[in-house]
Amino acid sequence: MAPSQQGEADAASGLAVDQPRRRVGVLIGIAVLVLALDIATKVTVVATLSNRAPIRLLGGFLKLRVDRNPGAAFSFGPSLTILFSLIAIAVIVVILRSSRRIRSLGWAIAFGLLLGGATGNLVDRFFRWPGPFRGWVVDWIQLPHWPVFNLADSAIVCGGVLLVLLSARGIRMDGHREPG
Repeated sequence: MAPSQQGEADAASGLAVDQPRRRVGVLIGIAVLVLALDIATKVTVVATLSNRAPIRLLGGFLKLRVDRNPGAAFSFGPSLTILFSLIAIAVIVVILRSSRRIRSLGWAIAFGLLLGGATGNLVDRFFRWPGPFRGWVVDWIQLPHWPVFNLADSAIVCGGVLLVLLSARGIRMDGHREPG
C-alpha cells in the first residue's frame, strides 16, 4: 500500500496519523503547567507565610505553612539531597526519552505530571539554600496526620497512581491494551 493510501486507511479506521505528536504536546503542556504552578505557589508561600503561624483552613483540616525539606517524601534521607537530585534528573531524562513512544492520552498525562513534579522539586534542589543539588524543597500544604507537601509532590503522586491504574488495566504506552 502506498504511503498516502496507508494514511487514508489509518484515517478511515479512526487512527490519527499524527497521534504521537499530540501526545507529546499533552505531556509537555501538563509538565509546564505543573512546573509553573509549583514555582508560583512556592514563591508566594515563601513571600507571605515565612516567619508567621500556619494559616488554618476548613476548620483546621488544612494548614498552609512554610517548611523546608532537605530529604525526600516524609523527610526521608535528609543527608541524601544530592542523590535525590540525581534521581530526579534520571527520571526527567527517562520520561523525555520515552515521550516519543507515547500514543496513550493517559500515559501522556501521567508522564506530564511526573515530569512537572520532578522538575519542580529539582528546581528547588538546584536554586535554594544551601546550594546547587543540595537545596531544600519548599513544602507548604499540611493535612492531618500527613507530612507537609507541595504541588510538585502532589503531581508526582497523582502521576504514579495513574501509571499504576493504566498498567493494571493493561493499557500500554502505545495506547493498545495488553491481551487477556
